Amino acid sequence: MLLALDTSTPQIGLALYDGARIVAEHLWVSKARHTIELAPAVAQMLSQTGTDISQVAAIGVAIGPGSFTSLRVGLAFGKGLAMSRSLPLIGIPTLDILAAQVAVGASRPLACVLAAGRGRLALGWYSASENGWQATGSAGVTTAETVAAEITSATLLTGELTAAERQLLLKNENILLASPAASARRPGILAELAFQHWQAGQTDPAASLAPIYLHIGEVIPG
Repeated sequence: MLLALDTSTPQIGLALYDGARIVAEHLWVSKARHTIELAPAVAQMLSQTGTDISQVAAIGVAIGPGSFTSLRVGLAFGKGLAMSRSLPLIGIPTLDILAAQVAVGASRPLACVLAAGRGRLALGWYSASENGWQATGSAGVTTAETVAAEITSATLLTGELTAAERQLLLKNENILLASPAASARRPGILAELAFQHWQAGQTDPAASLAPIYLHIGEVIPG
């Protein structure tokens, strides 16, 4: 069983995955209470599914970009479990989770966004390949206003947005915006990605796995 943890932003996500099915999946928007809510939520999910902690054989964790404090909560919790129980730890970039939820279409690039605090967005670009969406370059920090102004060709866009940001982006006819339900980061997707890496032997050293933080002022592609 793999336990997946995502605390990249105000949205917290948890999932249990056995390689064949999502045994449990839980996501909610927290009011900056990640430290208080995470451990009890994991315990409740294990209890509800009749899963003993000894059955958890690997930990998957979202590593950002995202909020500095939020990311550290999930990563610290995941590292603690992995190190205390000698479990493999797998870090997955948060924007990759969003990209993996979108059906691949070769005709348009994909832009994935999530809240970066203070009205900013973390933005990552992806292009279609035989193996699904592949990141093109590094993620950067921007705003919804900048994205709406600078996207000038047909583009898929998904991710965590406020109502005002969605309305602004919808004014750009070049942007095909995923619905709010389709834009929510699925912890089950994180679990699948982490499981694939685990099975391929692609794990991370718990002591040195670090979150992805972004710097302000990076320009998005035209």
